Amino acid sequence: MYNIGVDIGGTGIKIGVVDCEGKIVYRDQCSTDVKGGFDKIISDIDGVIRRIIKENSIDASQIGSIGFGLPGYIDKNGKANCVNLNWKKVDFINSLKNTFPEFDILAENDATVAGLAESRFGSAKNSSSSVLITLGTGVGGGIVINGRPFSGAHGVGSEIGHMIIGENFYDCNCGNNGCFETFCSATAIIKYAQKLLSEENAPTSAILDMCKGDISKIDAKIVFDAYRQDDQIAKEVIARFKKYLAIGIANIVNTLDPEVVAIGGGLSKSSDIILDGLKEMVREHITYKDEEFADILIATLGNDAGIIGASILK
Repeated sequence: MYNIGVDIGGTGIKIGVVDCEGKIVYRDQCSTDVKGGFDKIISDIDGVIRRIIKENSIDASQIGSIGFGLPGYIDKNGKANCVNLNWKKVDFINSLKNTFPEFDILAENDATVAGLAESRFGSAKNSSSSVLITLGTGVGGGIVINGRPFSGAHGVGSEIGHMIIGENFYDCNCGNNGCFETFCSATAIIKYAQKLLSEENAPTSAILDMCKGDISKIDAKIVFDAYRQDDQIAKEVIARFKKYLAIGIANIVNTLDPEVVAIGGGLSKSSDIILDGLKEMVREHITYKDEEFADILIATLGNDAGIIGASILK
């Protein structure tokens, strides 16, 4: 028996047939035609799934369900809201049930399904409760309790990136100030590096050499690379990033007390820097400082987590 997982992103859609052990046995993809609208995206997904089934001689009776990870949220009525896709209360679940009447259809937030995959087959395997924090362009979160993804009473829970952890020099895209993702995303790292380099009497920095003097070309990798060269600006940027990452994780620990906090997303590639001393920094902010608390680990499933997690929503 297999399940199909569909990971819908802002630019691409990844689709996989997944076996009971969490292994992707067949996979394919297509671009996300945002301009084409909701119906075009659903049609493209339909085409890819039918092609996978046909080309690999899979009988429909071998497919248990099709699960979807979305860059937004599904409300209790099955309506999807995804800002990056220009979807506002589109009738997602019913549309997919009409497209695939022979299969069970399930959907959750993309970070939530990635967190489910990590809890079942990845870094948090065998734990009863875990939280995945994805550090990328923004900050996402997936909460798993007793083996099931948690998204709240109205489908909008697990928005870890938008818990407010301080006061910042710029507002979040959501309209609030001080969101976790404005301190601990790749975007946050870039913006703070640009801010420091734009100040009067800013010290010479390897970051400027790496971006050839054009601060608009700075990315998070450049900042981490400069940090490894003991660059003063980079050290200040990363110190701030880790300070607020520790505060954010401590808030999660104080609220949920999970067994595992896994860190994923593009920034997790710099795990040597991120994990160095992080648990001790988190301990400074937790309520019960002398007690054991969550293991803080790097997520292991990488870009496959979305497909795998979506496939096991049932």
